Amino acid sequence: MKVYIKKANYENAEELREIGIETFVDTFESQNSPESIKEYIEKAFSKQKLIKELEDKSTEFYFIFYNNEMAGYLKVNTGDSQTEKMGNETLEIERIYIRKKYQRKKLGEQLIQKAIEIAKVQYKKEVWLGVWEENHDALAFYERMGFCPIGSHAFFMGEEEQTDLILVKNLVKLS
Repeated sequence: MKVYIKKANYENAEELREIGIETFVDTFESQNSPESIKEYIEKAFSKQKLIKELEDKSTEFYFIFYNNEMAGYLKVNTGDSQTEKMGNETLEIERIYIRKKYQRKKLGEQLIQKAIEIAKVQYKKEVWLGVWEENHDALAFYERMGFCPIGSHAFFMGEEEQTDLILVKNLVKLS
């Protein structure tokens, strides 16, 4: 088994769009209306939006490969690119998705470790993310990875307002 992580660039916009749509639909279509899913995808995964994000110096995307097949991806934000004003000492994991056939292979853990590694190189004190309160598998995963809930924010799936829990992992060792 060969696993590696590769940073994406603007030339990967179409691949990113494809895996983004596939993994988002697989994760959320059973719990949301088709209209809400369609509206979100059109907004979040347009090629123009992804190219703009790929060119943003405060946003980075990474693909994870399993036996040379793209298995998932990670999106991290810093500074003003974060979806909440959490300050300059934080890094946001905005997206972390693994294709269904690669789940339960510890790839998500490797992407979390990649995000933590990026945060440490940038001298960030915390890594945070928002996760839908109804996504119980993801909540359990993030808890196992050392994230703790600190609040919530609204997330819109189309016209429908949902609640994301905000989870934080402190990177500063207490002595």
